[in-house]
Amino acid sequence: MKVKALFLDFYGTVVHEDDVIVRDICNRIKESSNTNATVSEIGGYWWKVFSDSFTQSFGDDFQTQRDLEIQSLRQTLAHFDSSLDEITLSEWMFEHWQKPMIFTDAIEFIEGLQNKLPVYILSNIDRTDILSAISLHHLPFQEVITSEDVNSYKPRSEMFDYALKKYNLSAEEVLHIGDSLRSDIAGAQNLGIKTVWINRTNKPSAKNIQPDFTISKLTEILNII
Repeated sequence: MKVKALFLDFYGTVVHEDDVIVRDICNRIKESSNTNATVSEIGGYWWKVFSDSFTQSFGDDFQTQRDLEIQSLRQTLAHFDSSLDEITLSEWMFEHWQKPMIFTDAIEFIEGLQNKLPVYILSNIDRTDILSAISLHHLPFQEVITSEDVNSYKPRSEMFDYALKKYNLSAEEVLHIGDSLRSDIAGAQNLGIKTVWINRTNKPSAKNIQPDFTISKLTEILNII
């Protein structure tokens, strides 16, 4: 396949997501309350609150991901009658966002590209956090677009559309690579951009979202392009 550029998600794709931190926080919420809810149920409630606010955060109503996480965590603590402090708990997440572990195959992928194609990062995370993570791992990503640049989050079209216009590309000239079927795959496909789903852990696919390509390692991209 001939493409002129790659759009690349970051968290969950290049570096690890915050799943372990989220699980630890949910465990602490359970331990600090008298709830009968399981850790999984606490996580599910927290995710729904966050996801709902995330979806509604765009345009004049846009809020940073840090603000949304604090608000959703505050509501979750109140719901399960926990005395823990949302600011203290959220700081663990923010530290992870700035200092995430990088996937080994991501390092090999970046080295394998060897300036063959321009790579543009499209991320829902706040700019300060992702720039800290990029700097930590000495990654060669010079072009980064975040939710703060467009006042919206994937899967909405604003970030993809902004990137196409900024880099003078058409949808047919780009591949978008990401780990989220909803945010990355469906979001990019809504603009006619071909997609690559990175599925390292053999997660089940969704019937209503079909990526153009599915890979288990980022290095497999080198065979596609």
